[in-house]
Amino acid sequence: MAKPNYAFEKRQRDLAKKKKKDEKRQRKSEAKAEQATGETTPVDPAQID
Repeated sequence: MAKPNYAFEKRQRDLAKKKKKDEKRQRKSEAKAEQATGETTPVDPAQID
């Protein structure tokens, strides 16, 4: 029976976490840029009710 390679598994987990974190950071920066350019449409509170 082969022994588990915990270092490899840890590295894979760390890489997955880093990728997810980078994607989240990129989504946030895109949303912030979109908001700064005014591409979002303001919502009228009267229309919500």
